[in-house]
Amino acid sequence: MTTEPLLESSFIRKLDNLSILTRRAMAGDIQGERRSPRRGSSVEFADFRPYTSGDDIRQIDWNLYARAERFYLKLFVAEEELSVHLLVDTSASMDWGAPNKLQYAKRLAGAYGYIALSNLDRVSVSAFGAGPQAVPMPSVRGKRGAIPLFSFLQRLAPGKGGDLAKSCRTYMQTARTPGPLLLCSDLLDPGWKEALGALSSRPFEVTVMHVLAPQEIAPDLDGDFTLVDVEGGDPVEISADIGLIQRYREGLERWREEIESFCNGRGMSYLAVDTSVPVDEFVLSQMRRRGVLR
Repeated sequence: MTTEPLLESSFIRKLDNLSILTRRAMAGDIQGERRSPRRGSSVEFADFRPYTSGDDIRQIDWNLYARAERFYLKLFVAEEELSVHLLVDTSASMDWGAPNKLQYAKRLAGAYGYIALSNLDRVSVSAFGAGPQAVPMPSVRGKRGAIPLFSFLQRLAPGKGGDLAKSCRTYMQTARTPGPLLLCSDLLDPGWKEALGALSSRPFEVTVMHVLAPQEIAPDLDGDFTLVDVEGGDPVEISADIGLIQRYREGLERWREEIESFCNGRGMSYLAVDTSVPVDEFVLSQMRRRGVLR
């Protein structure tokens, strides 16, 4: 476990000015900072309804009574917390690259989770691929939850091969309250379509952070190599030349486009992540520009 802070204090102070951008209202459990489809007593007017015996007379609209000569109550949009879900892929393929993909994913999840906590939303974290020791973090709320959140993320260790599709299906079957969901993964799993399809099976607002290292995006190779699959596949002998590298880059671009199209077709947001971009720059610039944060 690293002793280096997950996020720098100067970066955290900037996160205090951000919030998660949701496309639709979601009903939470208790009062927080979000619009909810329920009716409550916040400051934002929503509608009227006729007065019935036992209602709070303080909510009567007397101006409307003067016109209609009937009692109506003013209804407001309730502001309630969201349940924010952080899913971090800790399979062996994530423990690679410079900067390291898993460390980058943990920092992304930490920043997103902190923003939710600073807005009084509830945050839970689960890791996929780290084995039986990866027990989900119990949900936390408020800025005091940042300490257990950061500690949990820092303790996450890479595992061996995992089954991303199975993990996502299980999570969708057990998660109690839908809400914004952030998946941080390199998606180097043959079942990525099934995994993302499972995440879209319930009304979660999913953002897929497709995390790749610069060595995967633009490999600088020349000569003969043996490629070894860290998750158990057979070694592959290759001879790298300009033509092979060009075909690889074209294939990578088609793969990314396929994933983005798959996500868009299911109402999910897709962000391609290059770990050579500093985390604070990615969060404060690209995630805001793509409408994930505001």
